[in-house]
Amino acid sequence: MKYKIIPFLFLIISLTSCKDDNQKRIAENEKDAKKKEVIFSNIKKGWVFYDTPINTTAEESVATWNELRLFLTELAQKPKRTIGAFQQKATAISKKAMALNENLPIQFDKPQIKSRISTLITKVRLLDLYIHLDNIPDKKVVHLIAEINNELASLQRQMDKIVEKSKIPVEEGESDLMKMMDASRAIPNSSPTINDPNLPQIE
Repeated sequence: MKYKIIPFLFLIISLTSCKDDNQKRIAENEKDAKKKEVIFSNIKKGWVFYDTPINTTAEESVATWNELRLFLTELAQKPKRTIGAFQQKATAISKKAMALNENLPIQFDKPQIKSRISTLITKVRLLDLYIHLDNIPDKKVVHLIAEINNELASLQRQMDKIVEKSKIPVEEGESDLMKMMDASRAIPNSSPTINDPNLPQIE
C-alpha cells in the first residue's frame, strides 16, 4: 500500500509545482503587457512633431525644396494603433531626413545649413534606434522628439536669416571693396627686413 501512495504523492507535488510555475508565468506576462502598454501610451502622447513651416522662408522653400516637403509630410502622419506602427514611422522619417542632404537648394548650400541638417539627421536616427530596442526607453524617445523639433526650428530660422541677408542691398562700391579685401588676404603678409642678408647693403 505504501508503494502505491508514494507515486501518487509525487504526482500531486509535480502538479502543484507546475501550477505554481504557470501562475508565475501568467503574472510575469501580465506585468510585461502592462509595462508595454504604459510605454506605448507615453510614446503616443509624446509623438508630436512640428510638421508645419515656422516662417515665410520655410513655407516658400517647401514649394521648391522637395525633400523638405516630403520630410514635413512624413512628420505629419502620426501612427495610432501599435508600437510596430511607430517603429515603421520612425524608419520612414529617418530615410526622409537623410534625403535632406540631396538636391539642396543653391541658396541654402552653406555650412551653417549643412551642419544643422547633420544634427537633425543624427537625432532622427537615434529616435529610430531607440524605438526598435527590445526594452524601449520611452522617456528618451519622447525627449528626442522634442530635440528633433528644436533642430528643425533652428534649421528654418537659419534659412530665414540667409534669405533676409540676401535681401540687403549692396551699396555702390561695396562689392568692389569686398573683392579688394579678399585679394589683400590672399597676398602673404611678409615684407623683407632691412637686415636681410640677401638684400644689397647700403654703405
